[in-house]
Amino acid sequence: MSIKNEVVRRRTFAIISHPDAGKTTLTEKLLMYAGAIHIAGSVKARKASRHATSDWMEIEKQRGISVASSVMQMEYRDCVINLLDTPGHQDFSEDTYRVLTAVDAALMVIDAANGVESQTLRLLEVCRARNTPILTFINKMDREVQPPLDLIDEIERTLGMDAVPFTWPIGMGRQFHGVYDLRKQGLRVFKPGADRVDNAEDLITKLDDEAIQSRFNPALSDAQQEIELIEAATPSFDHAAFLGGQQTPIFFGSAINNFGVREVLDALVDLAPTPEPREALQRQVLPDEKKFTGVVFKIQANMNPAHRDRIAFLRICSGQFKRGMTLKVVRSGSDIRTNTVVSFLSQRRDTLEEAFPGDIIGIPNHGTLQLGDTLTEGESLQFTGLPFFAPEMFRTVEISDPLRSKQLKLGLTQLGEEGAIQVFRPHLGNMMLLGAVGILQFEVVAHRLQHEYAVAARIAPAKYQLARWVTADDPKELKRFIEANAHRIAYDAVDAPTFLASFGAEISVAEENWPAVQFHKMREHAGLVFQTQ
Repeated sequence: MSIKNEVVRRRTFAIISHPDAGKTTLTEKLLMYAGAIHIAGSVKARKASRHATSDWMEIEKQRGISVASSVMQMEYRDCVINLLDTPGHQDFSEDTYRVLTAVDAALMVIDAANGVESQTLRLLEVCRARNTPILTFINKMDREVQPPLDLIDEIERTLGMDAVPFTWPIGMGRQFHGVYDLRKQGLRVFKPGADRVDNAEDLITKLDDEAIQSRFNPALSDAQQEIELIEAATPSFDHAAFLGGQQTPIFFGSAINNFGVREVLDALVDLAPTPEPREALQRQVLPDEKKFTGVVFKIQANMNPAHRDRIAFLRICSGQFKRGMTLKVVRSGSDIRTNTVVSFLSQRRDTLEEAFPGDIIGIPNHGTLQLGDTLTEGESLQFTGLPFFAPEMFRTVEISDPLRSKQLKLGLTQLGEEGAIQVFRPHLGNMMLLGAVGILQFEVVAHRLQHEYAVAARIAPAKYQLARWVTADDPKELKRFIEANAHRIAYDAVDAPTFLASFGAEISVAEENWPAVQFHKMREHAGLVFQTQ
């Protein structure tokens, strides 16, 4: 098949939500309906031997949370679906942000009892900034939840986009009978599900039948009145508005019970865009170009602790990948061979022979690749948009056994390169500093140092709380600034100089005293493009 035909088959999307909205459960059920797995791993029964396919890290299995993004590929209705499950916890928002740069659409999961929550809003801002199309799944309708009309109103008010229901719930909690499919004009009956797929299609179209009325009333009558209201008040679905991030189709269901999942999967195939053109500093790259290009948006160390491996996750932007091809790392100018590239079903991986735009491939390497790296067949391109945010808290690392210092340095270097934590090397002294957006990142790093690098580390408070990357048009002026503030300067994983502060006022004073120096809250790996905020 041609590259253009393969591009048309691809759908690449991320699942986003607030913690505990049921995102990982929905991920499992989407995999199950696509036939990628036969039994969904229960996210609740963490002490059982079966865990969610998308949660592979030991700490995730212990706590029942997702703290790393995972990638899964599956086929459904002759489409190749690349699904990226993101961390729900806000402390890992950087990882989620970078994943969202690698997808063409997002599936937002909302807990019907809690509505739109803070982390959902944060992630939505990212999607809106990129005009990422969003589908919405309102989960947990089998519980006592908010009235659906209130949820629709809240989504429209807080997210600033039109909500267009594709299904509508009949009752809730113990009186949840199913959903009305507004496209097919029929009632899908709810059956509390097991962990296997029931392929039986149960769509009732004759709702005025006496037996149906007596079986589902009064919930059915209430729902029919609500459907009349929303059909009069809601704009019709506009695919162009959806692709522009101005409309979101709404689906109701219960992921734990397999209910409403197939409709979401069908909508992803029918509505989500095929791989889009990608912006590079030099030009726009079209997906159906013959030459291969791709960008590294995630790095994960020790996915297989037995092999001490390090995988770079790469989004293919154009061309066809073929096993064994030689690719150029634009940043370093070095070449890499691709004999052992893999595809994913979370922790399970298969050696890959070929892949196409929209696909996510894993390249095993030993530090050759960094976040934001562009790979090509020779052209000097640099894709943009992969962000790093200035840490909002700092810690120092201490170890009880000085003989393990080499292992500590290795562990911190690898964890820093993958973006699990930001690691800073002070201009003066040798005490490594850890920077993070949230406190849980420090806990995960300590856990991973212990279990993956056999280093018992104590994470201790540091005197700094804020950081800004610093640049200047005049290199001499930057050097003068660094020398005058040597006790506050550190270097990150790519040796970008960083100004450390204990209070915001210290940054303000430095900005006033050094007008020729720029202070940045965000940097892009690509060419060290900085942004002042």
